Amino acid sequence: MPPVGSVAHMPIDLERMRVAARRAALVGGHAIRAGRRPAEGEAKGLPGDWVTEVDVASERAIAGFLRTETPAIPIQGEELGGAAGGLRWVVDPLDGTTNYLHGFRAVGVSVALVEDRTVLAGAVHAPFDDEVWHGGRGVGAAWEHGSDVTPCRVSGRPPDQAVVGTGFPFRRKERIPRYLAAFEAALRTFEDLRRPGAASLDLAWVACGVFDGFFELGLAPWDVAAGAVLIQEAGGIVTDWDASAEFLSGDIVAGPPAVHAELVRITSATRPGS
Repeated sequence: MPPVGSVAHMPIDLERMRVAARRAALVGGHAIRAGRRPAEGEAKGLPGDWVTEVDVASERAIAGFLRTETPAIPIQGEELGGAAGGLRWVVDPLDGTTNYLHGFRAVGVSVALVEDRTVLAGAVHAPFDDEVWHGGRGVGAAWEHGSDVTPCRVSGRPPDQAVVGTGFPFRRKERIPRYLAAFEAALRTFEDLRRPGAASLDLAWVACGVFDGFFELGLAPWDVAAGAVLIQEAGGIVTDWDASAEFLSGDIVAGPPAVHAELVRITSATRPGS
């Protein structure tokens, strides 16, 4: 695929951006492993929404790397803020902070290059499991696990044999009724559901066929951007709960075509007033 977009009137090399996203995610993972896990985090305002010094250290490390590697591209980070539109890096420096505080190893680092509402490249890293996924729009996606590197491909399991990831809207209690309706329908439709608690990893697992789909309400762009481009490049479909392309809103449905179609059928039916 030819370069797209522009930085200072120069085309963007998406293969180079994929490599930059991968390296940035690994930088964040190193900061996490080097940090000392605290006994508790600092509340950010919503129930269960925590931040630690390690989250901030990871984001600062990622931002420092990206400012050197791609100085013309601004950064939007979960903890330190930044650009909210246009061409930007969107960073979740430690996805699954509650897991991290409890010693549960389902923790991710997510770095994505986004232009307005389009994800151009991204990487997800599992710092405690020696795994990294990275991809770019039109240039494919890869899964590095240990010494193995394999192309990302979504699964081919039929919906009735699918194991689908999800996440609870525990920060947005007003969304619980819609979520529970979708949860019940999904549990009746698919073989089983899983809820590890780190959306970036959930999406990466969909991209490489570990999970067969994913749905959640009320996430943020940094939770979903990198994982979304991985799934798209792996042959899957990513939308919001109403089947539009606005998944950066954080209301996300993703999976191989057949599972995605079932998920959209379920989530669309839970729309208020439907």
